[in-house]
This record gives sequence, C-alpha cells and structure tokens, in this order.
Amino acid sequence: MHPELDSFDRKLLAEVQRDAHTPQNELGVRVNLSTAAVNRRLRRMAELGVIDRYAAIVAPEKVGYSLTIITMVEVESEQIDQLDAMKRTFAQCALVQQCYYLAGEWDFALVLTVKDMDQYNELTRQLFFSNNNVKRFKTLVSMDRVKVGLGVPVDLDE
Repeated sequence: MHPELDSFDRKLLAEVQRDAHTPQNELGVRVNLSTAAVNRRLRRMAELGVIDRYAAIVAPEKVGYSLTIITMVEVESEQIDQLDAMKRTFAQCALVQQCYYLAGEWDFALVLTVKDMDQYNELTRQLFFSNNNVKRFKTLVSMDRVKVGLGVPVDLDE
C-alpha cells in the first residue's frame, strides 16, 4: 500500500532529494509551509518509509575509487537459499554500490566502484570464482559517469 502524499509532501520530497542538507525553514519557504509543518511531514514520511534515509554523496574519484564497473552475473542454480546467500554476499560487499536481482538472461546486475583493475580482479576471485553458484559473469567497464543518482520522480502534477 502506498501512503497518501499530497502536493506539499511531493514538493518536499523533490526539494530534499535535490539537497537533504537544506534547513527546514528554507524548505518551508520553498514549498509554502511553516517550519513546524515541514518537520512533521518529513518525520511522518520517514516513519512511513517514504524517505528511506539521508546520505552524503561522495565523489568516488576524490577518494581513490576512479573505476566504475557493471558486472552481469548468471547463476548455476536458482534455489532460493542459494540466491539469498548471493544477495547477502553482494549486499555486504562495500565495493558493490548497487545490486539488482533480474529477470531475463542475467540473474544479477552489480554496479561496482574500485580503485583499479587489480582490485576488480581480486574482487572477481572473492565474489565470482570462489562461488560455486556463479555460472558466468560479464564485465562492462564504464568510460564515463554520465549520470549517477537515486532520485525518484515524485509526480508534482496533481
């Protein structure tokens, strides 16, 4: 079930997705609400899980992780316990930025950030070659990060 969100909630979500560091009094001015109303609405949306979390976006190249790699993974067996184990392994790996369980030819798509190809090579040994449930994987090396984000359209046209 989707929580009811009015146009004020959606405007707040758009603003917070743009910059979660914006003070609540400024958010209130932007969406035409009092600071107290902004606070109540943000707290409510967090409690409902609409706002999953607040986070800083770090430029990977500024901290030594200049290589983005997308890896497609096909599994040997789709037994639920083995899939769950793979999901846990991928979720626990700090170098896995995103992980998607897929329908179609490939079973998983991983977005990885690594320092260099040597680090990726070591990661393939840990995640894929040592895992008996990996049938094959395909490596796609990103040449440029054109758009990176997790912003969700909030349909402001109500």
